[in-house]
Amino acid sequence: MKPIVTVTNMFPESALEKLGPHCDLRTNQTENPPTAEKLKKYASESVVMVTYLSDKIDRDIIDCGENLQLIANYGAGFNNIDVAHAVKKGVWVTNTPGVLHETTADLTWAMILGAARNIVPSDRFTRENRFKGWQAKMFLGGDVYGKTLGIIGCGEIGQAVARRALGFNMRVLYCNRNRLPAEKEQMLNAVYTPLKELLRQSDFVTVHVPLSEQTKYMIGKEQFSMMKPTAYFIHTARGKVADDKALVEALKEGEIAGAALDVYENEPALTEGMTELENLMLLPHIGSASHETRDRMADLVADNVLDALEGKTPRCLVPSWKK
Repeated sequence: MKPIVTVTNMFPESALEKLGPHCDLRTNQTENPPTAEKLKKYASESVVMVTYLSDKIDRDIIDCGENLQLIANYGAGFNNIDVAHAVKKGVWVTNTPGVLHETTADLTWAMILGAARNIVPSDRFTRENRFKGWQAKMFLGGDVYGKTLGIIGCGEIGQAVARRALGFNMRVLYCNRNRLPAEKEQMLNAVYTPLKELLRQSDFVTVHVPLSEQTKYMIGKEQFSMMKPTAYFIHTARGKVADDKALVEALKEGEIAGAALDVYENEPALTEGMTELENLMLLPHIGSASHETRDRMADLVADNVLDALEGKTPRCLVPSWKK
């Protein structure tokens, strides 16, 4: 019998074709995420599960996987999985690093420009046939060129965002767990700056840290109060890095000028008051949503699965497995 590989949600056909000859492939080719009970059933039947960020793979589900060898997450993040328990049970966990940073940086810049120039409310205004001609004070926003960009978390995505800032002649400040080499700072024209000072000086603050005990709710009421009233907050990292309720209050009180979110504290649920704010852009977690990137991610997932099926250590083990 071929080993059972279960894919919990929609998955690119090219990657399915790559996996098909090597396993008994079972797929959920719908946009409806499986329930916890369904995930337990998948775990009990499978040698490999290909999972999504929307799948909460907790210890109860992992414990159902008597023959489970690998949980291959279709995404760079993996905070939906109880990795510590998987390690304890000897179940490999992989993700898709190194293939989505440029695409996420592109979206980050779309959000910076969209928030600064009121793109979404302007589009809505025009579609509603309310545009009656040019007005001197209609949808005034903030300039981007020549301003100060603060990057919180300067890994692959943060650095890709910084590279794009060169074309806008921006001053770039960054804070990171570890300082970048001097030659990298010079190439990016980026200055290592403590978080508090970065928040005080930046016209745009963008977040690119992973979710950990150290980064959970690192941006909240105190941090928003440090920002300029003309500043914008951009968030494409992990929802619980920022306190959404504090952000809503900061926007309502005019503590900052605007914000753009691609992730949410209790995703997919939105915090009360968000949808009423004209100075808040809301996107449905589309940081890596380009055809090319999603295909590359799926191909990397397939490679991890094939590694496991061949008895090899998967190439993209998450950090807890590398210790």
